[in-house]
Amino acid sequence: MKRRTFLQGSAGLAAAAFASPLLGDSERITGIQKSGFFKISLAQWSLHRQLRSGALKVLDFPIKAKNTFAIDAVEYVNQFFSDKARDRKFLADLKARATDHGVTSLLIMVDAEGDLGNLDKNERRQAVENHFQWVEAAKYLGCHSIRVNAGGQGSSDEVRKACTVGLRALAEFAQDFDIDIVVENHGGYSSNGLWLSQLLREVDMPNCGSLPDFGNFGEYDRYLGVQQLMPFARGISAKSFSFDEKGNEVNTDFARMLRIIRDAGYKGYIGIEYEGSGDEDWGIKATQKLLLSLSQQLELPTG
Repeated sequence: MKRRTFLQGSAGLAAAAFASPLLGDSERITGIQKSGFFKISLAQWSLHRQLRSGALKVLDFPIKAKNTFAIDAVEYVNQFFSDKARDRKFLADLKARATDHGVTSLLIMVDAEGDLGNLDKNERRQAVENHFQWVEAAKYLGCHSIRVNAGGQGSSDEVRKACTVGLRALAEFAQDFDIDIVVENHGGYSSNGLWLSQLLREVDMPNCGSLPDFGNFGEYDRYLGVQQLMPFARGISAKSFSFDEKGNEVNTDFARMLRIIRDAGYKGYIGIEYEGSGDEDWGIKATQKLLLSLSQQLELPTG
């Protein structure tokens, strides 16, 4: 398909997505979210301002996901409970609230635990061990993965080789907990899809994959980057910032992204990760609405 024709089709789908009324009742929304070729989850970061201000309590995040957005799968961010990885009471409360409201805990996004690609082997080992507690917490909560960063200081080749060692060691530890280690394109060399896909091939562990994010590619072609990471994808972050009058996300052609995801044969969760400056609830709903409509229109034929 020619690029112009493809983009026109993408724009048409996005416009059609916003021709329908805003979200209906929760049962209808939940049914739609499970009928497309992917399922929708909510990343905790989408509500970071509410969480940081105290307007939303960390333990109430799964409840809000279900009651406000009719979303029954969530992705946690360790920044909001960084000292609770081994706090069994906190984890038990969080797990109970999710379970009681029919919400599935998918993963924990882990930051600030050291560079897994540190060139110093002792510091790299410490970074790997710092992540162990989050593997254990993820297992307790019923998650399938923790999301980590492939960071380090040095040349591209040096950091990739160091990350290979660090990720392999962490993935080996996580195997005993049946937890996957997923790497997001999240700054530095990891924002290069080719670099990150090469890294994952070199790690070559069955429980080490990717979490492609629609954003975080910098100057790198985001569509190419997602395509390169799809063979390793264990989850996807649909990053959004703002929308035009037709409901299109202004930074990313969502229809084009979803075609890439669909054509890769992916059938897992796509997590809403709203990072706009406006009202967080509104931004989540706008992203959800676009994903829901495009999911129906792009669904693979059956039979």
